Amino acid sequence: MHSDVVGSLLRPASLVEATGRLERGEITPAAFKAIEDAAVLDAVRLQEAAGLDVVTDGELRRYAFFGHLVDALEGFDKYGGWGITFRDDQGHEARVKRPVVVSKLAWKRQMSVEEFTWLRGRTTKPVKVTLLSAQQAAAYYDPEKSSGAYATRDAYLADLVDFTRREIAELGRLGCEYVQVDAPQYAALLDEKFREGYRQRGADPDKLIDACIELDNAIIQGHKGITFGIHICRGNHRSMFYASGGYDRIAQQVFGKSHFDRYLLEYDDDRSGTFEPLKHMTDGKVVVLGLVSSKKTEMETVEGLKARIAEASKIVPLDRLAISPQCGFASTHEGNALTPAQQKAKLELVGRVAREVWS
Repeated sequence: MHSDVVGSLLRPASLVEATGRLERGEITPAAFKAIEDAAVLDAVRLQEAAGLDVVTDGELRRYAFFGHLVDALEGFDKYGGWGITFRDDQGHEARVKRPVVVSKLAWKRQMSVEEFTWLRGRTTKPVKVTLLSAQQAAAYYDPEKSSGAYATRDAYLADLVDFTRREIAELGRLGCEYVQVDAPQYAALLDEKFREGYRQRGADPDKLIDACIELDNAIIQGHKGITFGIHICRGNHRSMFYASGGYDRIAQQVFGKSHFDRYLLEYDDDRSGTFEPLKHMTDGKVVVLGLVSSKKTEMETVEGLKARIAEASKIVPLDRLAISPQCGFASTHEGNALTPAQQKAKLELVGRVAREVWS
């Protein structure tokens, strides 16, 4: 698979309107599901028409990329966690409240099985399910608000790993062959201002990376027949980000010690640094270069993308490279500042470049 998509797509106006009507009690859940299903089918057809090698359901059934976890498990206060500030190059800012665990985790429903089983019957393309890394979920533990449920973050994460492994086992039983683990919080370990914040709170960022890798490896180990990808970016909310910095600080540990098959890496601008850290990628692993921005309206060029792929191939062999957007188009339900037409053009560009480079 030399063309990929990170996961989320812009919510169509019909789905946004229907969500509001459902929340106001103006339509039934059954009527809403029909509208939601139609939106997901359109998302699938969009990716197929763009010529992508793999498709997702656009994460249209989630309020955010982590929504499958928060809505499927009892125990989270949806907006009660500490906030994080996103910004852009023009000085705009937005603060987003995260979930926080406040009681013992327990099943309400499966996290992503509905998404997968609905999707698998409506495309002949390989399909991908996105789940959350333990490292990202760790940010949803607050010593003050969470300690009544879990005395330590480790105790909470042990349950989180168990629930996620159970989900993957069920996906595998149903025929899922590709799972992506989203880990944007790794960006907090490559940005110096975040690293300093960890130090001030008494945590060694490098030791924290090792612990996170161990947890994410525990999630994916032992599931035969499934390709596992990990997506690492620097935050994505309404075309804004929260971290900057190249992969240099984490490459040797993350690329060398984690057991993923595919690494979907943000590489759309200077904030992502150079390709040099890819030298730490161990043999056999595939690097999916996120060269096409899902944040910016400016269109990349075919020749410009080919040149960047050629540059990366000096470090990682061409047959172990692929191309994708740098992140989702709507990691949160608000979506990035692009139009559906611009999203379509970006996806088509990914498909075209992949065909021309790896035909």
